[in-house]
Amino acid sequence: MKKVVLGRTGLEVSRLGLGGLFVASFAAQLDEAKRAVRRAIELGVNTIDTAPTYGNSEEVLGQCLEGVTAPLILSTKLGGRPQPFLPQDKNCLMASVKESLRLLKRDHVDMLMVHEPDRPGQYDWWTDWQDLHGPVLDVLDDLKRQGVIRFAGLGGTTAYELAHLIRTDKFDVVLTAYNYSPLWREAAIEILPAAKERNIGVVVGSPLQQGALACKFEATVNDPRVYWLSKPRREQFRALYRLVDEAGISLPELGLRFALSNPDIHCVLMGARSVAEVEQNIAAAEKGPLPAELLNRLDEIAAQVPFRPFGEPFGIGWLMGSPLNYRGMGQ
Repeated sequence: MKKVVLGRTGLEVSRLGLGGLFVASFAAQLDEAKRAVRRAIELGVNTIDTAPTYGNSEEVLGQCLEGVTAPLILSTKLGGRPQPFLPQDKNCLMASVKESLRLLKRDHVDMLMVHEPDRPGQYDWWTDWQDLHGPVLDVLDDLKRQGVIRFAGLGGTTAYELAHLIRTDKFDVVLTAYNYSPLWREAAIEILPAAKERNIGVVVGSPLQQGALACKFEATVNDPRVYWLSKPRREQFRALYRLVDEAGISLPELGLRFALSNPDIHCVLMGARSVAEVEQNIAAAEKGPLPAELLNRLDEIAAQVPFRPFGEPFGIGWLMGSPLNYRGMGQ
């Protein structure tokens, strides 16, 4: 698999990485998890991302990677553990890191991300949001000096707040999720330009919007009970579905290759649950960037809803299962 340098870190990362969120679902199926993770490594994936809040992902990955000798680039995050989580307490932050290392069966990780640093109220990391002060920065520096981490990063889901944090020059990597895909382009407005300007490594998570772009949900898109879908968004989905039919390409392949078509993105995380999905995703990535004509068509479709409507949820929950299960944004 093709590898590129992750910004100023100097690390050579595989263009396609493995996101640890879905690995957590293998708690009762560890053997299948091991096969999927190890197959990804066999096929050239060398970058794996996880977090304490991804269920038991760290523990599962620690078992999956035990005995693996291939060189890997591993990242995890700060946030959500131990409870109560105190983002401005150094002892709490260090306890979180020690637990991550224990579960991952590692004495260090390559990257440690500050999780959701862009959403005040979820984790109040900063004593001063504008100039960015907070104990977490001291902890990251201490961990670097101790050799426990090599690089510090940001892992978030908003577009403009993350760009502000990038421009402080206090971080080496940014993981941006849910805002760079065929239909959602917020990251392209400020995150990607800011990262390129500062030579920050860019990792994109959820290129399929946590499953919303994994297959066609035509019945849901056409269901009047799905009241949170605006008319322009419904028309946008219909246009996307027509395009994949015309082009003879699957939605997962389209989503992965769309993100990989942007040279300002260094690594795209896949959320594979099985060996078959790993192989399918890697085969798609190896086809390279999408043709210019297809990218132009996607730009036209994305322009139908250029900004996310206020209150619109993202991810798989609003396009799968019963529409009546929806409980509001983020639920």
